[in-house]
Amino acid sequence: MTGIDAPPHPFDTAIATEYVGTHQLAGHTCPDYANMVGPFGGVTAAALLRAIERHPERLGDPLSLTVNYAGPIADGPFEITARPVRTNRTNQHWQLELAQDGAIATTATAVFGIRRDTWSALELAMPSVPGPEEADPQVFPEFIAWGRNYELRFVAGAVPDIAAAGAEPGHPDSVSTLWLRDSPARPLDFASLAALSDAFFPRVFLRRGRYLAAGTISLTVYFHATADELAAQGTEYLLGSARANRFGHGHFDQNAHLWGHDGTLLATSHQLVYYKD
Repeated sequence: MTGIDAPPHPFDTAIATEYVGTHQLAGHTCPDYANMVGPFGGVTAAALLRAIERHPERLGDPLSLTVNYAGPIADGPFEITARPVRTNRTNQHWQLELAQDGAIATTATAVFGIRRDTWSALELAMPSVPGPEEADPQVFPEFIAWGRNYELRFVAGAVPDIAAAGAEPGHPDSVSTLWLRDSPARPLDFASLAALSDAFFPRVFLRRGRYLAAGTISLTVYFHATADELAAQGTEYLLGSARANRFGHGHFDQNAHLWGHDGTLLATSHQLVYYKD
């Protein structure tokens, strides 16, 4: 089978949408990226980002994306409205909505822009950890379908082993560090980077040592990498690290960082998550 004949990667199928109007697109959920309730939030974020990338009025590349998961997305078709609300000389602001049967399920804002050559510095260094070949892969439980689309090799803070947790489950902190990439491997781009920014299980699972009802309410991704820096990553593993800052009153925040295999900080993310204990 040649590259021309090869079927699309499952991720590209999951985020595929079709323009049916100037600012309207039609899409459909994908069972391969299902979560405990509705689709994996990362694939929804990626579909919204890809909708802008394909818009003829788009300026530059993604700088930030904020997705607010207002309600559940049911299995089936959905509509996306993607509209530029202001275009400046070097940046462009977008508003997006995802709806089903006339009801808004997700809202989002995004900033795209043209990157300029300027002075630069990196204050957050990539952690020094063993390579991916020294970390064992871990598979999410069967009921988390989207997890099967990623190769996850934990260096620290793996998904809790409920059977082995014992009488006093839980972990002293919420930090996970892991190597991760699409499975099957896929060249990195902005859409897949957006999805990978949400590929960290809820931090409350680690702290409590068990699965709880939990879900992301709001996710913001900051894209630090250029398109050339993403292309340079190819299909290599990224190194990710995530932690929470405070749990309480049914919510916690969770921040994450993603580095390329060459030590380039590609993206950072922050999200608000609800949970029931």
